[in-house]
Amino acid sequence: MQRGPLFGIKVLELANVLAGPSVGVALAEMGASVIKVENLLTTGDVTRTWKLTTEDPKTDISGYFSCVNWGKKSIALDLNKPEGLEVVYRLAKVCDIVLVSYKPGDAEKLKVDFKTLKQHNKTIIYAHITGYGLKNMRAGYDAIIQAESGFTYMNGEPNGEPVKMPVALMDLLAGHQLKEAILLALLNRERKGEGAYIETSLIKAGVAALANQAANWLVGNKIPQRMGSEHPNIVPYGKIFYTRDEKPLVLAVGSDKQFAELCTILGKPELATDERFSTNFKRVQNRKECNGAIQNLIAQFDRDPLLTELEKRAVPAGGVYNMKEVFEIPEVQDLVMEGKTTSGMPIKGLRTVAFSMGDNAKPIKLDAPPHYGEHTTSILREMLGYSVEEIQSLIEKKVVYARK
Repeated sequence: MQRGPLFGIKVLELANVLAGPSVGVALAEMGASVIKVENLLTTGDVTRTWKLTTEDPKTDISGYFSCVNWGKKSIALDLNKPEGLEVVYRLAKVCDIVLVSYKPGDAEKLKVDFKTLKQHNKTIIYAHITGYGLKNMRAGYDAIIQAESGFTYMNGEPNGEPVKMPVALMDLLAGHQLKEAILLALLNRERKGEGAYIETSLIKAGVAALANQAANWLVGNKIPQRMGSEHPNIVPYGKIFYTRDEKPLVLAVGSDKQFAELCTILGKPELATDERFSTNFKRVQNRKECNGAIQNLIAQFDRDPLLTELEKRAVPAGGVYNMKEVFEIPEVQDLVMEGKTTSGMPIKGLRTVAFSMGDNAKPIKLDAPPHYGEHTTSILREMLGYSVEEIQSLIEKKVVYARK
């Protein structure tokens, strides 16, 4: 049996969609046992229905749902019924961490807030993701947070429309913040025996990740504008160039030495001593002319041989790959998981934990994402000690749903 660093830790996931579940799957990848509570009234996590037209309409496991739900056990409950709440309270007694993504006040209405669950488990770590913090009732939607945190305004081509990023990055950034806080809370509990309430918001997580773009405003007093894929402080960095075989590549030239090496490879070393381009500061001033000159030279080469030569000479560059090409990169192969659901559907997934601990550490093998209510019976019986008769009564009263 593989035992990750969080082996023995039990997680109660009362969150849905992406941000909260992204934390749950990461904890599962580190060895924790994760029980996903799904709303019986909505037939589970809404992302089960978010499918591409190329997906099987009959299964309840969509690609979107699967991206953050490998390795979990699903129990379907109606928390509006006292018996459903009792199941949650009994789960809280035996779990170490609770993940929630309720709007401020909603957990209290449902009676699954920190103060309530702490009565059942004094050392519980209650991890809460909100949209805008505890004083703002607005729900957090990634597209809105991208817009309000400045990302959408900056993203897009010059003189073009603002563009949302294609990944729900605000959800994922908030998830990373919460994971760090959870691990610190576990360390503190180990030292002092104390539980904790921790909270992060999508808006704070997004703004905290603005890095140099925020500093360009706070220090440089300049509002970042749309620049396509270019960098405001470095040239040529981020811009997409096209080779003779019409394939895109990107350069990340961050020093004058690298720029001189690039010019030599492209057959025009004198470009690096041109007064307009001799330093990064001057290249930023003469961005358009510099990029134009580089594009004219790159257009004389095919992409793959040029990338090989750039790598040999330590000039940072890479191809602009589609998703098929991404997963042909040797270094990412061990991030891909393969498995079968209990209904026999083959499925692939992507690990979210991209670090290893120790030279011989191997990723934990996770079960495929669960069907809705797949583990209701086993959780009630084996984990919480409900009798067969009690479980049947809960099913008949529609307090729980158990997949057969």
